[in-house]
Amino acid sequence: MKAIVQDKYGSADVLELRDIDPPVIAADEVLLEVRAAGVEPGVWHLMTGLPYLVRVMGYGLTKPKYPVRGRDVAGRVEAVGANVTRFEPGDEVFGTCEGSFAEYAAAREDKLALKPANLSFEEAAVIPISGMTALQALRDKGRVQPGNKVLIIGAGGGVGTFAVQLAKAFGAEVTGVCSTTKVALVESIGADHVIDYTREDFAARAGKYDVIIDNAGNRSLSQLRRALAPDGTLVIVGGEEGGAWVGPADRIVPVALMSPFMKQRLLTLMSMERQDDLRALAEMAESGKFTPAVDRRYPLVEAPDAVRHVGEGHARGKVVVTI
Repeated sequence: MKAIVQDKYGSADVLELRDIDPPVIAADEVLLEVRAAGVEPGVWHLMTGLPYLVRVMGYGLTKPKYPVRGRDVAGRVEAVGANVTRFEPGDEVFGTCEGSFAEYAAAREDKLALKPANLSFEEAAVIPISGMTALQALRDKGRVQPGNKVLIIGAGGGVGTFAVQLAKAFGAEVTGVCSTTKVALVESIGADHVIDYTREDFAARAGKYDVIIDNAGNRSLSQLRRALAPDGTLVIVGGEEGGAWVGPADRIVPVALMSPFMKQRLLTLMSMERQDDLRALAEMAESGKFTPAVDRRYPLVEAPDAVRHVGEGHARGKVVVTI
């Protein structure tokens, strides 16, 4: 089968299209005929091995433990392991795995759900990691309720485009913060208000927000807190700032130290890959509560260009590799 493989950490130049053997599935796995694979920032981190914390977390100290890139996936079940009971050959599914930039991939049964019937494989493939992150930030950490005023920073990115739509589905009044080139996109997905950060400081506005979801990671805590209601909740999801060793994780310590002494809730999110959340997202997609915002589609051979595009931070919504 054809797959995008890397033997060492580095830029997108280390990614190569090769012919390799199809994966052999374990008893609790399914073999997927991959139809599409989402490209999220984690792909860039696993490709570069940065921050170094990624390597310590089990992805390989000196070279990638999993040589085939890609984690978000959508496709058809080709075969099932002996212990698999939820799926059968022919099922159309989406979820996460290791090595989705390939014609076939092995995925754990508990990391998949049936694909939303109203979405294409390309649309379904971009949901899992970004969609689950947005859902957990809003529902679990932010506890968003109808009528809440919610600020989404990084509203035009992968997580942000889901967060805007999900917050609206929860009944919130949503303000999105993004660059000039993404304003039209954020308006089109339902934001009530859009702030172009190149022209306006969101913290300078008179109104305060009940919940702030920070997907960008490049605002100071003092700036974020100025925009937050006295009893509001700040959820720091991530970002591409920080040093080479721990990256955006360096914000966790100050947040943890400050939060116990404040009425404002200051939280960080380490998103989890949960089958129940995949099912919840599938139901919401089928009921029309959100539609994935796909920026660009790349064929498998051009997957390195897809990763470059995402790594540069210019993607408007999501990027997908089609197989």
